[in-house]
Amino acid sequence: MELKFARTDVDAKPKKVELEKIEHSVEKQDSVIFYFDRENSHKDLLELQDYFEAKGKSFYMSEVKYGLADNEYMYQVHIVS
Repeated sequence: MELKFARTDVDAKPKKVELEKIEHSVEKQDSVIFYFDRENSHKDLLELQDYFEAKGKSFYMSEVKYGLADNEYMYQVHIVS
């Protein structure tokens, strides 16, 4: 599974990340927060949730709006051991 981190600049393209790197970060820390780009499908993020919940982790996801336009949002994901 490949996801895209949130953009750091409005004109920049989102950086891609593999599931293995996300999992490695979660294993190193008890609690980790990731920000994912709006270009990720909601279905992929739900698959990510299922993956970590199957491993016994708590998974919290929400949309964070940073502007007034409909497309100005990102996903915040908090994974807790």
